[in-house]
Amino acid sequence: MRRTVEIWPFRPTVRYARQLAEALRAETVGGVVMLLATVAALVWANVSTDSYEALRTVRFGPGSLHLDFELYRWVQNGLLTVFFFIAGIEVKEEFVHGELSNLRKAALPIVAAIAGMIVPALVYLAVSAGAPGASRGWAIPMATDIAFALAVLAVTASAMPAALRAFLLTSAVVDDLGAITVIAVFFTRHLNLLALLTGAALIVLYGVLQARRVRGLWIHLPLALLAWYFVEISGVHATVAGVALGLMTRVHSGPGEEGSPAELADHYIRPVSAGLVVPVFAFMSAGVVLDKESLGTMVTDRVVLGVIAGLVAGKFLGVFGGAWLAVRLGLARLSEELHWRDMAAVSILAGIGFTVSLLVGNLAYGADPERANAVTAGVLVASLTASVLAAILLRVRVRNHRNAQDDV
Repeated sequence: MRRTVEIWPFRPTVRYARQLAEALRAETVGGVVMLLATVAALVWANVSTDSYEALRTVRFGPGSLHLDFELYRWVQNGLLTVFFFIAGIEVKEEFVHGELSNLRKAALPIVAAIAGMIVPALVYLAVSAGAPGASRGWAIPMATDIAFALAVLAVTASAMPAALRAFLLTSAVVDDLGAITVIAVFFTRHLNLLALLTGAALIVLYGVLQARRVRGLWIHLPLALLAWYFVEISGVHATVAGVALGLMTRVHSGPGEEGSPAELADHYIRPVSAGLVVPVFAFMSAGVVLDKESLGTMVTDRVVLGVIAGLVAGKFLGVFGGAWLAVRLGLARLSEELHWRDMAAVSILAGIGFTVSLLVGNLAYGADPERANAVTAGVLVASLTASVLAAILLRVRVRNHRNAQDDV
């Protein structure tokens, strides 16, 4: 008699894995996981600083390929590339299918995003003027953390008009594109031109295969890994390869396809980014010692104060002022669903820097651990302050929108 092998005990595991992946696609869950990783890093770093630093600085990788890195660098240059790949896909989706596909609609978030990068940098430079090495950190308050900002918006103001989320997402996408450009241009300390051209050629080949609808992970994944490798050894920050590959990924589905490569990549990779990549990066970046000396440095160091002022005040002035100017000059119009008070609340929310700000801070001050830790603490304080202020204002706006609907 033929024996039947029962496999049903494994089915719940598969089902739970799918449920977990689906949960991680939700903005709120991803934000909570990132927050928990940040808290865990702060606790570990303050309970056992030596063991936390030992973990961050453990080295591994093939030296013959110039990839013998500390764990933190593997996370920063390797793992975080996945996050930027998803960011690149979001940018392309916005240009093809989203707000950026319509110039009239795109003008408002684009102008707001550009002003939201320039003004925080100027505020930072004004506050930090005269401090040693201050000029290296001007780009730290430029970027908005998409995942964290959208998570706060989803938790506190899910009832707000969809136009507000669209504005935040689109401006943050433009913001991220600007930030990665800054990283590529201003934080490339040495350049191996041959390696960079090889990486660029591989990225173009990836894009050609995407455009010609060549399918198969067996060809696209090796190309992506090789492109990452050559960009990494070229001296340009390897996350640039992630954004470039995301921009090259096809967003239109072909005959017989369940979805476009961009949709499928987003579906399968976003949970990995939200549940593993960003939390691990947050854990490796946010472990600062909060003793009396470091807290004293944080409140007296004009570089740190510049970061906080740039994210909290500069982002608000830049995003809100840019949006107001775009409407005032007739370049764009504000959605009928929104009020300028809504825009003020979401402009404060744009001050959540976190992922990219932490990355830029480490690139700027990685050679000075004391300053780097103080800047990290400043980014955390600024992001928390922006989150709380925006959450309060958004809750007030939700109540006002509901009251207005009840009166109709």
